[in-house]
Amino acid sequence: MRTQVAIIGAGPAGLLLGHILHRAGIDFVILEQKSREYVLGRIRAGVLEQGSVDILRELGLDADLSARGLTHHGIYLQFEGQRRHLDFVDLVGRTVTVYGQQALVKHLLAEHDRLGSDVRFEVDGVAPHDIDTDAPYVTTAEGERIDGDFVVGADGYHGVCRPAIPGVTALERGYPFAWLGILADVPPSTDDLIYALHPDGFAMHSMRSPEVSRLYLQVDPGESIEEWPDDRIWEGLQTRLGVDGWTLHEGPITEKSITPMRSFVASTLEHGRLFLVGDAGHIVPPTGAKGLNSAIADVALLGRSLAARYRGDESPLTRYSASALARQWKVQQFSQWMTEMLHVHHELPDASSRAFRYRSQVGQLEYTTGSRHAQAALAEQYAGLPF
Repeated sequence: MRTQVAIIGAGPAGLLLGHILHRAGIDFVILEQKSREYVLGRIRAGVLEQGSVDILRELGLDADLSARGLTHHGIYLQFEGQRRHLDFVDLVGRTVTVYGQQALVKHLLAEHDRLGSDVRFEVDGVAPHDIDTDAPYVTTAEGERIDGDFVVGADGYHGVCRPAIPGVTALERGYPFAWLGILADVPPSTDDLIYALHPDGFAMHSMRSPEVSRLYLQVDPGESIEEWPDDRIWEGLQTRLGVDGWTLHEGPITEKSITPMRSFVASTLEHGRLFLVGDAGHIVPPTGAKGLNSAIADVALLGRSLAARYRGDESPLTRYSASALARQWKVQQFSQWMTEMLHVHHELPDASSRAFRYRSQVGQLEYTTGSRHAQAALAEQYAGLPF
């Protein structure tokens, strides 16, 4: 079989790239190791930057987003019993939209079904070959060979594409905390997302729909979900999110999991005819809501660069890795800053160190919420840097 672009991975990055290529008249095939049901069932990110929303609208992929997405004008930062609102529209003239990655993948896949795209699931043993030549190809465990002009690795952190790049290295950082996340069948108790610093640890109130709340607690990475029965989760959320005159409504918990936090950036996102997008090339802690948006930014840049190449202009494609990584390091800085500002360092060795760290975080939040310039800097980055 021959195609123009072989995409490995059918997550949001791979599926969205397929739509961009289709619009440009470029042939592609998408190969995914997991089942369709597994891909559709993954619960992941849920906040889209203004630029991500604009890309989906430009591609005509916003029907479900427009119907189900929840537009937010800002966020709340909470500390020391105070809850302060940052109005993004007032500060930078932009918004964010709560729309679950699961819903986005479902919509993108339904559109591929409608178009008759070649999207294959449960494909084992996918491997790229000859990526440093003008004739790369992909093979599968069943012996199929797919020749193409380019290969795109949208196969995540544990995928096969990044290790296929000779000499690729990675800068990584782990964090001494994890997120316990839940989905609960209860209407959100807030109009905008709440990020809370509390002596017991970080907490967050988000949502997935007018009927479903998404909430998080900072926990130790070594803890298991079995240590957190529902009653303990709600008690922790009530304590960390509680302020005078406000009520956190409780409801049945339908999903819960613990996710460790880390940062990771590959030294390059390209080699020869192979290009990396999304989690294959970088991962951020979730505090700044940047993971899904970073993948969309990569795909928008790479899709446009491939389209330009097929029109005869090679230059954008030669700049892809440098351009994507330049944006990614700004995203990493913001995500790290938000994470450090809002999470309690229980791992510090003595009470004095922990108290000093906590009081400095309170000072940081006082400054951030008290300075319009600081608020605008946060709003500009949270609502999204230019693609």
